[in-house]
Amino acid sequence: MTTNQTGVIQEINAATLQNWLDEGQVTLVDVREPGEYAGEKIAGAKLVALSKFNPREIRLLNEQDQKKVVLYCQSGNRSGIAANKLLSHGFAEVIHLQGGLTNWKQCGYPTEINKNAPISIMRQVQIVAGTLVFTGTVLGAFVSPWFLLLSGFVGTGLVFSGITNTCAMGMVLAKLPYNQKV
Repeated sequence: MTTNQTGVIQEINAATLQNWLDEGQVTLVDVREPGEYAGEKIAGAKLVALSKFNPREIRLLNEQDQKKVVLYCQSGNRSGIAANKLLSHGFAEVIHLQGGLTNWKQCGYPTEINKNAPISIMRQVQIVAGTLVFTGTVLGAFVSPWFLLLSGFVGTGLVFSGITNTCAMGMVLAKLPYNQKV
């Protein structure tokens, strides 16, 4: 449990969430992007993507359902960010799933999988980054050494992504129309 000057963020484990879901006590909110949500989610989850996150929408869900609102994402990072946004908008307590969907699956709990959904953003990033590095290397070797800057630029971006736990390429890819399908 994390406390700051505006409220409390409670992290719950997968077993607690499963118990609450079984008892019908929870409104589950997935804060991942639409493409991720379309591919795999916890049954009954509602999508409120972090990129378009609106605390008023969560408040409306809470007022309609009169249940505990639990946030989750892939790893727990984005749901933590969303939880802080809710606290800054007057929520006294916010609950999110520790370890996110990854932890949920590691604990053996089921998910809904859509085989027709777009591939994950991370795989898209790997494909685009790999293609750019390969292209820059080939063009640098056979056309002009200046093309090696492309490979260096992509490599620098990947290092920055790893250090900051953000991915500019992923954010851009998430905005493409085929990744907006739910």
